[in-house]
Amino acid sequence: MKKTELTPDIKASILGFGCAPIMGSVNLKTAKYALDMALEYGVNYFDIARSYGYGEAEGVLGKMIKDRKNDVYVATKFGIIPNWKAGMLNQVKPMVRYVMSLKKARSSQPTKIGNRFLDHVVPLRPDDMKKSLEKSLSELKRNYVDFLFIHEPHHSIGNIDELIVTAETLKKEGKIRCFGLASMHSQEDLHNSYIERFDITQYNNPLIRTDYKQFVSKNAGQPSIIFSPFSTGLNTMNPAEKLTKLFHDFPNSVVLCSMFNPDHIKQNIKLAESIKF
Repeated sequence: MKKTELTPDIKASILGFGCAPIMGSVNLKTAKYALDMALEYGVNYFDIARSYGYGEAEGVLGKMIKDRKNDVYVATKFGIIPNWKAGMLNQVKPMVRYVMSLKKARSSQPTKIGNRFLDHVVPLRPDDMKKSLEKSLSELKRNYVDFLFIHEPHHSIGNIDELIVTAETLKKEGKIRCFGLASMHSQEDLHNSYIERFDITQYNNPLIRTDYKQFVSKNAGQPSIIFSPFSTGLNTMNPAEKLTKLFHDFPNSVVLCSMFNPDHIKQNIKLAESIKF
C-alpha cells in the first residue's frame, strides 16, 4: 500500500478507512470483517469519532487494533457526541438496518442510520475537549491518538487560542500527536482566519467545488484528509474514476472510504496501489 507523510514520522496509507457506519448502518460482524480485511491489505489510517455508532464505534475499533497499536494511525474527533435518544436506538438497530437494506436495494443512493437529531453538540471548550479525548482513549484502548480533530463546527471558533494552547499541552503529555479541524467546504469561510494554525485539516470531497482546478493548484501539495469521495461532484465520473482522480490530484493526502463490502475493499486497494506519482 502506498503511503504519504502526513506529518513528520507519520506515514499513512493513501487509502484510509472511514469508520462512521460502524454500529450504525453496519453491524458488528460486518464491521469486524471489513476492518480485518483492510488491515490485512495494508490500510493503516483509521478515522473515528465519539459520535460514530452512537458511541459504540470507537470501542469496536479499539478491540480490533489493540494488538497492532504500533502498526496503525488513529484519528478521532471531539465536538459531537451521541445523546440519550441514540442510546434508546440500540435495541432496534437490527430492525432499522433491515429496513434500510430494503431501501438500498431499491435505490442507487447510499443509506445510513441517524442524523443530528441523535447527536449532542459539545461546547468547544478546553475542559470538554480533554474530557472527550479521555473517553476516546478509554474506548480505543490507547494511551494516545495520532490526530484529534474538532468535529465540523457550524460556527467560527471564538476561543481558538484556548483550544490551541490545550492541544499543545496534550501533545506535551503524549496524548495526541496532531491537532486538526474537520469541516465541510460549505463552512470554509467560517474558519479562514485561523485554519493555518491547525497541524492538518480534513474536508469533504473537493470534486464538488466549482473552483476545483484552482483548489487543486493551491492545496495539492498540502497533506490533508479527504472524506466522502463518492458523495457528489463530477457526476459523469464513476466511483473508481473519482477515487483515482483524488489520489492523483492530492498525492500527499489520505482519502477516506467507508468500505464494508469485500469487493469494494479490494477494488479501492487496487486503485490505491496502481497510482503512480
